[in-house]
Amino acid sequence: MKNRESLPKGTRRLGVVFFPAFDWAISPTHPEREERLLYTRDQLLEEGLFDMEGITEYRPRFASRKSISRTHFCLPNVAAVTTDSHLASAGAAITAARLVLDKEQDKAFSLARPPGHHSMRVVHGNRGFCNINNEAIMADYMRDRKPLVDGRPLRIAVVDTDVHHGDGSQDIFWNDPNTLFISLHQDGRTLYPGSGFLQECGGPGALGRTINLPMPPETTDEGYLYTIRNAVLPMLEDFAPDFVINSAGQDNHFTDPLANMRLSAQGYANLNKALDPDICVLEGGYSIRGALPYVNMGICLALAGLPYEDIKEPGFSPASLRQSPSTTKYIEELCDRALQLYRHPPKEPIEGQESDGWWTRRRNVFYDTDMIRERQDQRWRLCPDCSGLVVTETSSDRVSRSLCLEIPRYSCPACRELGHKTARDAAKDSRYAHVLVIETDDPSSGEEQ
Repeated sequence: MKNRESLPKGTRRLGVVFFPAFDWAISPTHPEREERLLYTRDQLLEEGLFDMEGITEYRPRFASRKSISRTHFCLPNVAAVTTDSHLASAGAAITAARLVLDKEQDKAFSLARPPGHHSMRVVHGNRGFCNINNEAIMADYMRDRKPLVDGRPLRIAVVDTDVHHGDGSQDIFWNDPNTLFISLHQDGRTLYPGSGFLQECGGPGALGRTINLPMPPETTDEGYLYTIRNAVLPMLEDFAPDFVINSAGQDNHFTDPLANMRLSAQGYANLNKALDPDICVLEGGYSIRGALPYVNMGICLALAGLPYEDIKEPGFSPASLRQSPSTTKYIEELCDRALQLYRHPPKEPIEGQESDGWWTRRRNVFYDTDMIRERQDQRWRLCPDCSGLVVTETSSDRVSRSLCLEIPRYSCPACRELGHKTARDAAKDSRYAHVLVIETDDPSSGEEQ
């Protein structure tokens, strides 16, 4: 252990909520397994991170099942689609938010697994290694604690830098005008989940509040930093969020086995310094020895305002990570187009159509980890006074037809009344195996009717 007096002091207080879930894995050889954070833990201890003044380690509490069911429609129930490790990982994100909300720390990093950003509003199982969405659960917690700022709804920006499109987060925040969701990811034409294109820019009540930046394969530190500085930061300046959350996926590292990007540990640290998020939440990253220990250390140092220039992973070479001129040009044009889309969103969503005062769409969702096929029919009420009631009929290989009703936060009396009436009527309808209601303004919501 290094002498505490010889260690540097950061300019900002940082809380690191660490939960490695050593007793949980999808399978012994699966990329999402126990060893993901073992080497990170060794690196942080070896470098004396928690001996540095201003950096404090925390353990999470379990998130309650009620808190999960206020964000997700879990079918048939929360217990069927989560383990204690999932509740602890969601609890780590909540703990990170509490540290910042209570001003106990200036910044917080939820360094926990399993990840969650592929988990959508409706959950039948595991897709993309994710069961429940840690950032979305955390955002609901933050709004419970701080629903209004100067008389207006709390504004949150979620910037997802995982190499895979955050399709679950996009789904949850799709129609929320008070959340700006920005996803930087490898182009969906080349990588799972095959989504996250420019034209996917929000639901009927939140057009322009979803922004996708599909990056070309082989993008390096240069491309990511250009995108942050020239697209993401101008959007954040305009949106003026009260809190910025980074979904800090690390699978765009040049050694990651599941993707084709060229980011380095220095790049991650520079990205976080430029973005300056209030809270980071670990998502993917499967180069267990070659990347995660160095990337996590770099992120922690950047958040704490400490120098990170000495962080170098094995195999790092600036010459080998140079970006091609064609990639640079593509990214410059992409950022220009995304900014224009943010400033001048389309008049209606790319998916679905209007029908009798509702915006409707039908889709199929595949849970690639659990091999489940789900069918959804969704309707958003086109309301002039709020973002609108959301009604979803869902069924899958495991669960019969069920009805999910989302009465959004800050909803108007008409949408609230219609939501409760629809739930009462559906509870008497023998067609539905389950009728679930989420009313995020109501602490008792999220329970089966």
